[in-house]
Amino acid sequence: MLSDTGLAAEPRRVLIVTAVEAERDAVLRGLKGSDRFHVVAAGAGTAAAAAGTAAALAAESYGCVISAGIGGGFPGRAPLGSLVVASEMIAADLGAETPEGFRNAAELGFGSVSVPADPGTVQAVAAALAAAGLPVSTGPVLTVSTATGTAETAAALAARVPGAAAEAMEGHGVAVAAQALGLMALEIRAISNPVGPRDRAAWKIGDALDALTAAATILLEVL
Repeated sequence: MLSDTGLAAEPRRVLIVTAVEAERDAVLRGLKGSDRFHVVAAGAGTAAAAAGTAAALAAESYGCVISAGIGGGFPGRAPLGSLVVASEMIAADLGAETPEGFRNAAELGFGSVSVPADPGTVQAVAAALAAAGLPVSTGPVLTVSTATGTAETAAALAARVPGAAAEAMEGHGVAVAAQALGLMALEIRAISNPVGPRDRAAWKIGDALDALTAAATILLEVL
């Protein structure tokens, strides 16, 4: 890695934030002991994710922050066992119900509900994952406070955010904490289940955790 002066630059430290310990352990397996990466399990949900990220960023300096874990994939966009690299992290259910339908917080004048990822970094990570033979797609990843459990809600979210690829519960919180310090934020999701009716017997959590481990190994090469 070179700096703007052409001299060798010190590799940047990367903070990876997961929700639960199983996700953290899967990431750590892929990182193979690299001391450039620090992985924390901050808890489930946007508030825990944002608080845990902010605490970690206050304790040490990092050049990049990644929200990583398993999640739901929108049918036709992200199949089970595949990976999604977020083009943006969206707080999909932050807003209000009105007689005309859902209005997000931005439409209500309460600020942005989206944190965009750096397009060049997204494409570089996705290309590296694909080159390693891992199925990967890019697109918006939705952060929700209530996991989708019906086809109707899944359809409403897909209509609200065209091209939505995946759903999870932490990415936007991690991204907002990183953005507050001017740091680049990414989100990577390994797909364990489809967004829609909840059928736990059909979920592939083990496969998704294995995909997360494989993705972490690739991050060693591209970040």
